[in-house]
Amino acid sequence: MPPAIRLSKSRYMAGLQCPKMLWWRVHEPDAPELQTGPEQQAVFDAGNHVGEVAREHVPGGVLVDFQHYQVSEKIAATAEALAQGAKVVYEASFMADDIFVSVDILERKRGGFVLSEVKGTLDVKEQHIPDVAVQLHVVRQSGLTVKRAEVMHLNRECRHPDLSNLFVRENVTAQAEAEARAVPKQASSLLKTLRGSMPSVEPGAHCTDPYECPFTGRCWPTLPKHHVSTLYRISRKKTTQLVEAGRHTLADLPSDFAATGAALRQIESVRKRRLVVAPNLADALSELTAPLAFLDFETVSLPIPAWPGCSPYAQIPVQFSCHMMTPRGLAHSAWIAEGPADPREALAAALLDACSGAETVLAYNAPFEKRCIMGLKEAVPRFAKKLTQLHDRIADLLPIVRDHVYHPDFNGSFSIKQVLPALVHNLSYDDLEIHDGSAASAALASLLFQADLSVTARRKLKRDLLAYCERDTLAMVRLYERLGELGG
Repeated sequence: MPPAIRLSKSRYMAGLQCPKMLWWRVHEPDAPELQTGPEQQAVFDAGNHVGEVAREHVPGGVLVDFQHYQVSEKIAATAEALAQGAKVVYEASFMADDIFVSVDILERKRGGFVLSEVKGTLDVKEQHIPDVAVQLHVVRQSGLTVKRAEVMHLNRECRHPDLSNLFVRENVTAQAEAEARAVPKQASSLLKTLRGSMPSVEPGAHCTDPYECPFTGRCWPTLPKHHVSTLYRISRKKTTQLVEAGRHTLADLPSDFAATGAALRQIESVRKRRLVVAPNLADALSELTAPLAFLDFETVSLPIPAWPGCSPYAQIPVQFSCHMMTPRGLAHSAWIAEGPADPREALAAALLDACSGAETVLAYNAPFEKRCIMGLKEAVPRFAKKLTQLHDRIADLLPIVRDHVYHPDFNGSFSIKQVLPALVHNLSYDDLEIHDGSAASAALASLLFQADLSVTARRKLKRDLLAYCERDTLAMVRLYERLGELGG
């Protein structure tokens, strides 16, 4: 006999977004789209860490600690803890109306309980309210008086080392109670869906709101190459209007279609099926004073700040790569943190040494590098003057590409990952273990803070991270050289 189909909090939330997504999650739990990769696991691990730290801010509780599938054990342990008068229960578990929920923190207060949902965000989000509402409904149906429901989220004003104000406990009782009234009907509908055949749901905005659906590839049709949605900075509304008018690709656009700058070059490039170069590219390049250096940072963005002055999710540079054009050829410098100690002073010293002698320091999307340097200036005041001078020498390669060059293979994007293989044919990121900044950030967090990482794994992570960051700056070098050819 198949197991009874029930809802959980996560299933309920998935069903609110899309019943079809919920159906697939329940009936195809081993689907490849649901397999957890390293980056997603890093997100889960960070969320779990926030939850653990939140318990320390509401101390003295009983943890209901079982495997996710041990539902009856969780419910029984919760009932026992409450019967014995526990003041606080972590992961308090309840079942009602075929819905199972675990409450992050349940506190006993005079006249009732306080239900707290812990979130690793800096604010209460719209999607948090139904999340709290379904818990509120189930806990009250289980016989408890809940006098207050809240979202316990991270405080953007918190600064390490004083973590006493790390969390904000925001009262959402009124909003959750209003939402909870719809839970019985909504849950009944979702359960009926799960016990039937796969529902038919047309793709739309809900596919990415509030979360990216893992099954998007199953629902959305394959778009033709150079679809109008790839036009640089086109709005969703304009895309819809064009498609409804029968204009699906950039080649379908009327000759008098209103476009300027990069979008106009994109249309011309796609129509002519060739690279388009603006006549003033050489002038833009001539403004870059040699000697040139090419700089790229990799950062970690920790929900729980670890170093003095840091706030939740502050982007902290912990690695850099720098290529310098010298009379003797190309010189490369690199630095990477390897443990939990504050790396900023050592990184700043190495950075200033690596960029010494460069009149122009090029980055790709330079505001990011500039923010990193200003953050280092605050953290390491003894280098403030030199870091300010370095900040003022930063120039941006991205707008030079965007404002002067377009290749059909850009597909509407000026990301270096998209631009590089289109313009520099013998260089890409395909041979690397780490391919993008998100993966690099997750790997760096493991390298710095995962104490049980083996020596072999640590060496491999370091090697892969150094290779990725070096590729970023080498890519800029080759891209700059290619732009020089095109401008000449």
